[in-house]
Amino acid sequence: MITLIGKDLAKKGQEFVFLGPAEDCESCRFKSSCVGNLEKNRKYVVVDVRDNEQKCPVHSGGVVIPVEIDRAKIDILTDSKSIFEGSTFTYNALDCDEKCDFHDLCFPDGLFENDKCIVLENNGKHKEECKKGYRLNKLTLGFVI
Repeated sequence: MITLIGKDLAKKGQEFVFLGPAEDCESCRFKSSCVGNLEKNRKYVVVDVRDNEQKCPVHSGGVVIPVEIDRAKIDILTDSKSIFEGSTFTYNALDCDEKCDFHDLCFPDGLFENDKCIVLENNGKHKEECKKGYRLNKLTLGFVI
């Protein structure tokens, strides 16, 4: 997928969470190619940087350039059973309202309820104790689209 991103952010491997278009985007002629394909609160990674600059009042430096992006890999703590590398599953958030040190890994940015995921890496059991008593595994996920 191609989008436009601020020149200072346009680096291969750069990850970002799209928080939604700025007000200035509404009247921009590049809106559809810039923010039109992006999902709000989804995490992306830059996989290639293209040549070409466009002026943009939203980004620092006033310049955007085209980049190729994919959805970013997501690190997560989950209690899902039968997890192994290569397996697919539908993500459902844990039933937890604790605000602990692991909250951001149990509820990572860019992952939505009912996303279809593939386990890219099973990094084993989480060594710290969960306040809710879950037996957590640390996984790196990709998406099945």
